[in-house]
Amino acid sequence: MTDNKHEADVAFIKALAELLRENDLTELQVKRDYGEDDSLNVRVSRASQTVAAPVQVAVPAAAAPAPAAAAAAAPAAAAEAPASAEDPASHPGAVTSPMVGTVYMQPEPGAPSFVSVGANVSEGDTLLIVEAMKTMNHIHAPKSGTVKRILVTDGDAVEFGTPLVIIE
Repeated sequence: MTDNKHEADVAFIKALAELLRENDLTELQVKRDYGEDDSLNVRVSRASQTVAAPVQVAVPAAAAPAPAAAAAAAPAAAAEAPASAEDPASHPGAVTSPMVGTVYMQPEPGAPSFVSVGANVSEGDTLLIVEAMKTMNHIHAPKSGTVKRILVTDGDAVEFGTPLVIIE
């Protein structure tokens, strides 16, 4: 019986991967309930090719000028792209995710959010929750200050090191 269920799950995951490819999606997440305490959570994702394309295009374009100019232009172009992409993470007031999980901005559905832009927080105040493996992990403010930016929304999937909030 479990082999049959396993085979059905594998076929289901393959079908999801095919949907991802056919519809040019980058991520797909599905929960399949079998019973009260039996379910299958599947998240199928692939790397976006648009991120790699500019890097490949910038290098040949910079290689066309004289060698000295190309050497100076390539690092400058490389330095500009990550600076804009990593701006929130490199900010000294950035609070990053300590784990992979799902963000929740309020303690329960329908309740007000823990914080909002412009709110004053004290060190130790709960900023949001990151759910990981069905455990609700409160993310606390590492310092007192004002919330300048909230970089995630309720229900977002985050990775380790993802910038969540900026406090100044």
